[in-house]
Amino acid sequence: MADKILVTRSSMPDFDEFCKEIEDLWDSHWLTNMGVKHKQFQAELEKYLNVPHISLYTNGHLALENALAAMNLPRGGEVITTPFTFASTTHAIVRQGLQPVFCDIEPVWYTMDATKIENLITDKTCAIVPVHVYGNICNIEEIERLAQKYGLKVIYDAAHAFGVKYKGTSAACFGDASMFSFHATKVFNTIEGGAVCFSNDKLVQLLNDMKNFGIHGPEEVAFVGGNAKMNEFQAAMGICNLRHLDEEIAKRKTVVETYRSRLSDIEGITLSSIQEDVETNYAYFPVVFEPTIFGSTRNEVFDTLAQSGIGARKYFYPLTNTFDCFHGAYDVNKTPVALHISKRVLTLPLYADLSIDNVNRICDVIISCKK
Repeated sequence: MADKILVTRSSMPDFDEFCKEIEDLWDSHWLTNMGVKHKQFQAELEKYLNVPHISLYTNGHLALENALAAMNLPRGGEVITTPFTFASTTHAIVRQGLQPVFCDIEPVWYTMDATKIENLITDKTCAIVPVHVYGNICNIEEIERLAQKYGLKVIYDAAHAFGVKYKGTSAACFGDASMFSFHATKVFNTIEGGAVCFSNDKLVQLLNDMKNFGIHGPEEVAFVGGNAKMNEFQAAMGICNLRHLDEEIAKRKTVVETYRSRLSDIEGITLSSIQEDVETNYAYFPVVFEPTIFGSTRNEVFDTLAQSGIGARKYFYPLTNTFDCFHGAYDVNKTPVALHISKRVLTLPLYADLSIDNVNRICDVIISCKK
């Protein structure tokens, strides 16, 4: 069997480059608590994303929880969100004492269907948590219109959208806050890590308090906070990877273009359309299989790929509103498009150093499943 192809592979700088970046940590012994690397990385990110403020975190989930907490939402308040997402999104809402209200997705880009949001708004609704999916951007304008009309906070889960621009503006700049994940599997990683991006000056100290025990000085603790700080090694990895990000995205684009050239005309396969006015990051390549046309189910294709040494991912499956931990709490039939897509979607291997020969190998296996 040919070498195994993983569904993802972390982008990493040259070993010597990373060693050089962390060399001075051996001199300072300053490994965490927002040291020189942390401050440098934060400044470079603010410049790259063209956003007023960034708060760095040890992971994206804690970044999202802190972003929600910083909005001072009423406990028990309703938050309109999507079930077509990773567990973190829904868990962050619930762990903040808020009630998720699930909006269906639209069938082209798999983001929240903004035309269905207004009917879900009640007097208990306090926020919207939309999710940019696979590098596809939500309906920014309609979500903002509704937020303004009803006085709602908007916190974007932008875990998939680092480096994405909409009409020339970074995804970091939308809503009251946007959360990015810098997990190893993402387009841009800091090994693990995350960030909250925002423009409200008043949130700077609050978010710092939340992630660093509310410590204001050696003898002053002014806030009941937790610990979610990004350490110096994570920041150093971010500094290195940011230097190469545009090159990494360009390599991903080549992979995606090859997938599209091989799979776009296959009956029974649906590829996500290219969004107008969006400069994407080629984060994921989702393929939806319609078994009555293609002749094989998503699961059959998944199994055949696995038998050929090729990793794919049922992403997102299952929907978060069907999780065992929420058993019986939500009616999945209220999000039928999300349910339909979740049972048919595969994300194919996609990373910067995936060879075109291997992309063609993956496509050959998929095409062989057509009956």
